[in-house]
Amino acid sequence: MAARIVVALAVVMLRLSEAAVYKVGDSAGWTTIANVDYKLWASTKTFHIGDTVKFEYNPQFHNVMRVTHPMFRSCNTSNPISTFTTGNDSITLTNHGHHFFFCGVPGHCLAGQKLDLNVLRPASSRPLSDPPTFSPFPSTTTIPSAGVPGPSPSLAASLSSAAAAMVALLVSLAFAIFAS
Repeated sequence: MAARIVVALAVVMLRLSEAAVYKVGDSAGWTTIANVDYKLWASTKTFHIGDTVKFEYNPQFHNVMRVTHPMFRSCNTSNPISTFTTGNDSITLTNHGHHFFFCGVPGHCLAGQKLDLNVLRPASSRPLSDPPTFSPFPSTTTIPSAGVPGPSPSLAASLSSAAAAMVALLVSLAFAIFAS
């Protein structure tokens, strides 16, 4: 039983070590001022389950709404799936398919402040279970797709190193359990 727990923890840590963090809009962030083409921005990224997208913006002038595809197409703000307003919102992508976001401030979505992230299906032939809701990032929200999201090298590297150390520790523990 203990060995199974150790192996499960090792798998979780390995998955976390492979996750990327993307700042939406790169250096411009989530805004209407810089005329960012969010469709082009998303097309240059490859999003996977477990990745995190980070929306950075001035909360006095913007927000982030997660919406359905029909709402996304029409910029309908009436009934969002969720709304984020901190100005520093991290969202972990937990399943494949499209994830739709836009700014709910009047006129911003129509001006192009909207984002359709397509998370790829895992390459493995065996479907992966949803990752745990635990996240190493404070104030990270884990949400599923809307029915159908450039990594931060420093954060990805530090996470990868920490995860590798944790996996090594867990493997050592597993061997110690089997030896006794």
